[in-house]
Amino acid sequence: MPLVRITTRAGTPLADQRVIADGVQDALVSAIGVPAHDRFQILDERPAESLIFDAEYLGVDRRDVVSVEIKLVRGRSADQKKALYQAIADNLEKAGVRREDVFVVLTETGREDWSFGNGEAQLLDVELLKRHGWTPPAS
Repeated sequence: MPLVRITTRAGTPLADQRVIADGVQDALVSAIGVPAHDRFQILDERPAESLIFDAEYLGVDRRDVVSVEIKLVRGRSADQKKALYQAIADNLEKAGVRREDVFVVLTETGREDWSFGNGEAQLLDVELLKRHGWTPPAS
């Protein structure tokens, strides 16, 4: 149940934003096993001048950054995270985004840090999770 915020430059067509969002979701499914229907995304646009990403930091030639912020329950290995970054870059490149412009940051949380509505901490209810066919990663 990752929460994903994808930020693009203002004026990015909604159809392109959706293709980018689909690419991120497909990467989450293929690289770290997120269920396909487990999709929570916020698409955000910002004026180009408000997206300040160093153009050459760590030797990457950034021009038109697409920022992907993912909050998820902790428990993935470094190799899984690397596979996720690779899959996101691969998928967004297919969507017309330069690999160099794909900026990803993961923020890990505990299961107790989520409520999906009703003022409840659903991820702490193991029986509820089992009934819905999902087992959270170890925390």
